[in-house]
Amino acid sequence: MVARERVADALRTDADAIADHWVRLQLAQPTWGNGVSETELREEADALIGALATALDSGMPVEHVVGGHRELHRAVTELSLRRAREGVSPTATSLAVLALKEALLEAVQRRPGDSGELFGSALLVNRLLDSAGALSFETYVEGREEIIRRQSRQLLEVSTPVVRLWRHVLAVPLIGTLDTARTQVVMENLLQAIQEHEAQVAIIDITGVPTVDTAVAQHLMQTVNAVRLMGADCLISGIRPPIAQTIAQLGIDLSTILTRATLADALSAAVRLTSGSSGASSTSGAAGYSGVSARPGPLADL
Repeated sequence: MVARERVADALRTDADAIADHWVRLQLAQPTWGNGVSETELREEADALIGALATALDSGMPVEHVVGGHRELHRAVTELSLRRAREGVSPTATSLAVLALKEALLEAVQRRPGDSGELFGSALLVNRLLDSAGALSFETYVEGREEIIRRQSRQLLEVSTPVVRLWRHVLAVPLIGTLDTARTQVVMENLLQAIQEHEAQVAIIDITGVPTVDTAVAQHLMQTVNAVRLMGADCLISGIRPPIAQTIAQLGIDLSTILTRATLADALSAAVRLTSGSSGASSTSGAAGYSGVSARPGPLADL
């Protein structure tokens, strides 16, 4: 109890001196706060030191103070998240928090008392700031993972644009591997665009997809089925000879999907499809499209 009061008194009465000392220590080690200005360091110091004093005055057990005291927890996590956004490493962030020990212990040492009290105060400071350092590391890692997830999502959306090629005709040019996460983004973007543009035909161009295996074919089928549920038809273009051979060897059934070798061929078929369906009945439309595909498929009943 004496040690706790001693540390709390130092935090209250010497707050400015402790903050100044801590900022100097961080400035002396640029890697601890690279990209964080001196003004920001001082703001962080004032917030954390004030929160530490309030937490110790609360009477909460020391082992639960960092995780359980709302103001102190927020001060540590905000410091860590700011460092994460600035690109400071998690180790450097933890070391910056732990450097507060030196500044705080110096202030505690100046207070009157015997060696036993000083030792107890040092133990308390170590326990308190070790917990803060661990929390800052954990928060940093979680924050960086969230940033990475958000950036990955943004990259996926950029890499799967939906392009309006013609009236009622949309296209999604795919480049690279088509996995489950990317398929979900393709679906969401394409279905939203179909609704916004009242599209009748969607073209999925896989010219830039290096290989098509069973998993990729399954992802394509899921996307095609989702498009059909929106009331539109789907064409797949970019079926190169190696991909056609692989699909045949794997026994993948794409017979229910209209396919074309190039995007130009798919666009030509889509334009004829939409041109005929816009001013003709279902029966006359089917007659108009008899030259689009010689085999039965999803367009056969138009």
